[in-house]
Amino acid sequence: MAMVQPRPGILTVAPYVGGEAVLPGVERPIRLASNEGALGASQRARAAYRAKAEELHRYPDGGAHGLRAALARRHGLDAERIVLGAGSDELIALLVRAYAGPGDEVLYSRHGFMMYAIVAATAGAQPVAAPERDLTADVDALAAHAGPRTKLAFLANPNNPTGSYLSVEQVRRLRTALPAHTLLVIDAAYAEYVGRNDYTAGADLVEASDNTVMIRTFSKIFGLAALRLGWAYGPSAVVDVLNRLRGPFNVSAAAQAAGIAAVDDQAHVDAARTHNDVWQPWFSQQVRNLGLAVAPSVGNFVLVRFPAEPQLNADAAELFLKARSILVRTMGGYGLPDSLRISIGLESEMRAVVGALANFLRRPS
Repeated sequence: MAMVQPRPGILTVAPYVGGEAVLPGVERPIRLASNEGALGASQRARAAYRAKAEELHRYPDGGAHGLRAALARRHGLDAERIVLGAGSDELIALLVRAYAGPGDEVLYSRHGFMMYAIVAATAGAQPVAAPERDLTADVDALAAHAGPRTKLAFLANPNNPTGSYLSVEQVRRLRTALPAHTLLVIDAAYAEYVGRNDYTAGADLVEASDNTVMIRTFSKIFGLAALRLGWAYGPSAVVDVLNRLRGPFNVSAAAQAAGIAAVDDQAHVDAARTHNDVWQPWFSQQVRNLGLAVAPSVGNFVLVRFPAEPQLNADAAELFLKARSILVRTMGGYGLPDSLRISIGLESEMRAVVGALANFLRRPS
């Protein structure tokens, strides 16, 4: 009997593989592979999550009215133009599903988030990667690769895994340079970590045009990665489309409650940012002192480049760290096989990584 077949091209898509979280025989490895918030969720968010245990028989608010209102208050936005998703991943998928398909193109920066290309391919669209300059999105290259078939352009700003960013003026120039029919999606997953005066997360750009969307996440600085919670801010017409496509109860009640508490707990966000402001530059400098190249980063992670020699390359370093119960992220899938991405964790964890890397580099050849 013939089996039902998926749409053409689906089986050629390599599934996304997240950072490792488990080591056999190790109860609590040092997890620095997924850019999770070092301080975890706030106590207020945890309490709000636990409180929902008594209401597990109730459907969540399908419109997430309370969380949308909290986000609108915090950021000075129109709550009616906010839509919630089960992580920003769902919103990326919904946007592609809504606006791209066979014969269309989805544009992104060469070392941008891997999900952009994967989701485009699953929709039957053609992923198009524009080259970068110094591990940073290149406005001119992105514009040059955009054409009549380009339906969406994704810009991770700050970018994962490189840690680089474009200034607000550069993003405005990109919006102007892209075709009017191209929806620019600014993925600002790491916006809360950025303290640069020339950076904005993108809400101002959304307000200035009818073809720009900003997406955000609760998985990083808010420490709610396990709950899968993200949000988008966009033109009313785009938000209307997303609401038509998303599941009616796509965000759980517990996630909504924890999200409201997290948004309102500014002290925890400030503490998480301060922690990163201290330990990200400290770790970067310590690794440079070991003789390794570290890309400048405004996120809660750094990209570390290793020598080409087999005994000292990125793969060897990843195995060495894993043997010491430290999990980091290899970058071959991002076109950076000579590098590892290392998240910023707690002080003890970062000191452990520095010590392990020092031991790795001084091993006999």
